[in-house]
Amino acid sequence: MKVLVIGGGAREHALCRSLSLDPDVTALHCAPGNAGIAEVAQLHAVDAMDGAAVARLATELEARLVVVGPEAPLVAGVADAVRGAGIACFGPSAEAARLEGSKAFAKDVMAAAGVPTGRSYVCTTPEEIDTALDAFGAPFVVKDDGLAAGKGVVVTDDIAAAREHALACGRVVIEEFLDGPEVSLFAVTDGRTVLPLRPAQDFKRALDGDEGPNTGGMGAYSPLPWADPKLVDEVMETVLQPTVDELRRRGTPFAGLLYAGLAITGRGVRVIEFNARFGDPETQVVLARLRTPLAGVLLAAAEGRLADQPSLAWRDDAAVTVVVASHNYPGTPRTGDPIEGLADVVAQDAPHAYVLHAGTRLADDGSTVLSAGGRVLSVTATGKDLGQARERAYAAVDRIRLDGSQHRTDIAREAAEA
Repeated sequence: MKVLVIGGGAREHALCRSLSLDPDVTALHCAPGNAGIAEVAQLHAVDAMDGAAVARLATELEARLVVVGPEAPLVAGVADAVRGAGIACFGPSAEAARLEGSKAFAKDVMAAAGVPTGRSYVCTTPEEIDTALDAFGAPFVVKDDGLAAGKGVVVTDDIAAAREHALACGRVVIEEFLDGPEVSLFAVTDGRTVLPLRPAQDFKRALDGDEGPNTGGMGAYSPLPWADPKLVDEVMETVLQPTVDELRRRGTPFAGLLYAGLAITGRGVRVIEFNARFGDPETQVVLARLRTPLAGVLLAAAEGRLADQPSLAWRDDAAVTVVVASHNYPGTPRTGDPIEGLADVVAQDAPHAYVLHAGTRLADDGSTVLSAGGRVLSVTATGKDLGQARERAYAAVDRIRLDGSQHRTDIAREAAEA
């Protein structure tokens, strides 16, 4: 089949890498893509937010399947436009994508479905904000109701900082702090059948020891040796299936990738948030472990045939990904710096370690890869256990040279040493 992937980050590079290894994929395209994706897919210039333009491109390419990677195009209805052109699309409708596009909507769905989550208030005025902050106390959890590229959440003991963020958001969700380790669990669904993937854990804070500001994610690992073996079954029963059932009951079935961000609290599993797409950087490690060819699974979900899909097959290997970010990230990043050492990783670390591009572009002469965003690269490695995967990932990171770059040095360390 011919497949078109929409997006240009490390998540899309991970998707394209897996699709390029699928023998059923005869042609792979990506729009707009990045310098790394160009090595495995043909790139096209398109506005990922323009549903009509994406649908036209998919039609011209005679794509059998379109995979929409980022959340903003999904919330904007790009998947609807593609389906309207008669092409199968992996990604929820704009209505269903509100599960990520509005924290308040997600809370409403969870309440109706009986999904366990933290208590919360939806606030639109300073008075409501003050009441909610007083009700919960520190640590304060303040979330922009809308999309914020992974950086709309503030967790702080400083009530002034919490209030400042809340006032800047307009409509905001303030909720109780959920203690315990966090887990990301993805599930592929066609709106009725739900097929869970393997859990992962990501690292949101910019600095080692979970210090510093929130980011889009600085690394991830899978599997989780400390997690209850029954965790996936429990989340399927209490979170994923009830949510999919509730959205179908409302007449807005969710077909695509449902991502549950979870806290394993002393009172049990609680949902922190839902996303309507593959997460970044968790996708990098989850797909590194998936043995089943990806295209057929995504197409079955897009065409409503997931009940016929065999159980997914997984590699026993562990996987770790480390994000290399630009100078000053998650503030305004410095871009345009040359990236060196990528060929060294290919020569010395493949196939166990490889680089997935996030914010990169080719120089005008095509000779050099340049930084073009905050999170620049995801260096991903596999191994017989987390210790070996982690060692391989950091060995590859050490070969990369990007002036002013930063990365965390403790991704998966605690889990590997446990």
